[in-house]
Amino acid sequence: MIRRQTLGDLLTRTARRTPDKTAIICGSTRWTYAGFDAVCSRLAAGLVSQGIAQGDKVAVLARNSHSFAALRFAVARLGAVLVPVNFMLNADEVAYILDHCAARMLCVDSEHAQTGRKAAGKCPSVAQFLWLPGEQAGDPLPDMLDFHALCACKDPLTEPDISARSLAQIIYTSGTESHPKGAMLSHESVIWQYVSCLVDIEVASNDVILHALPLYHCAQLDVFLGPSIYVGGTNVITARPDADNVLALMSKHAITSFFAPPTVWIGLLRCSLFEETDLCALQKGYYGAAIMPVEVLREIQQRLPQLRLWNCYGQTEIAPLAVVLKPEDQLRKAGSAGLPVVNVETRVITEEGEPVAPGEVGEIAHRSPQLLQGYYRDEEKTREAFRGGWFHSGDLATVDHEGYITVVDRKKDMIKSGGENIASREVEEVIYKLPGVAEVAVIGLPDPKWIEAVTAVVVVKAGSDLSADQVTDHCAASMAHFKVPKKVFFAEKLPKNPSGKILKRELRNQY
Repeated sequence: MIRRQTLGDLLTRTARRTPDKTAIICGSTRWTYAGFDAVCSRLAAGLVSQGIAQGDKVAVLARNSHSFAALRFAVARLGAVLVPVNFMLNADEVAYILDHCAARMLCVDSEHAQTGRKAAGKCPSVAQFLWLPGEQAGDPLPDMLDFHALCACKDPLTEPDISARSLAQIIYTSGTESHPKGAMLSHESVIWQYVSCLVDIEVASNDVILHALPLYHCAQLDVFLGPSIYVGGTNVITARPDADNVLALMSKHAITSFFAPPTVWIGLLRCSLFEETDLCALQKGYYGAAIMPVEVLREIQQRLPQLRLWNCYGQTEIAPLAVVLKPEDQLRKAGSAGLPVVNVETRVITEEGEPVAPGEVGEIAHRSPQLLQGYYRDEEKTREAFRGGWFHSGDLATVDHEGYITVVDRKKDMIKSGGENIASREVEEVIYKLPGVAEVAVIGLPDPKWIEAVTAVVVVKAGSDLSADQVTDHCAASMAHFKVPKKVFFAEKLPKNPSGKILKRELRNQY
């Protein structure tokens, strides 16, 4: 196609511009752009030799690695559809995804091979397994295709005639419904989103980006890895987002750019190695999945004064970046998600679809070329999400007189107590001001009097003491009485998914 523009093409063009530049570093593996491009082409040819064809679904259940990155671009290059799977799911949950998308191949690392086999045993569509090497060297599994063997394929790759509107990936949302929904994203949707990343969060060719959050999640995969490959950045990939490992890699590779949710940033600040780690190269910091507590934001700026911060807000369905709070607004608009990115039009609307007045709560809705084509095999949910010509996000927000959007809560996380609507984030921000608080999550629990009781689950900083009365008294001093937690629990840690997002549904079940 003379107007061809696909994800596989982006890597080829970068390799031709900067063939000798380092593209991928993972453990002992180091690939230049020319080498990475060649690996992806050989892997694509190897997949074709095993019968994988344009439109086939290729699922991956694995931690971050160089092989995951190669698989991403190889699958795109041959016109197949990538289906990244959350490696925290159990076998039945993985089986649902494999069966729902009719995956032809499942790619696993050694750690997740057993879960993968068990899940695939319930899915007749899965005809083949591919073993992916990890960050640390390991031996191929004898009953699976070997990544290295496929990458040695000498057959020339005949690339199919792929349209920019061809389906590139199906990413299953981690919602609270009984089953996740498969968001269908085309090559052009993802590439339009890459452009937004280059413009609004300044992903650049001189970046050395550390990818520590899971690549199965669209934030790390498509807000950082993909755009960096597009412009020719250097990408350090690790499977371990723990603070000790992240800090060591930042120092070793002079990392300039890092994304993590607030929980991971908090973990870095609390790590005993933080003060002795050379972080002078770190210039760009990104957070998402939750708003950074203002007190933590101030601490980051005090301890890393050279670091510019961005808040990235979005969702899987918009590929995923939609709204950004830029460095110059971090304190001026603290707590805000920011303004829509260059390729997204965002409104905060009423139930009737009209824009809300400044300060009023409404639902975030988007129009954009970045949006999904629809939910795979679910026309009803697609129609519901696209009603009125806008994509309805399910997030509640306000907008101020300058157009800055502040996310109030997910619809499902809004607490309705005693007839009043209470945003959990507002209560969390107040509790974070207590010096002894390391982390906090606020949820609503069933209550015979209040219908839902505002409940705080608090993790106390090491060496600090804190009582429930101190928490409630602190809140009562600065909040309306109906917002003050009726119950306070203390925990050693909060449950999180691999992206660092606090799992409030697990807290509701637990407490």
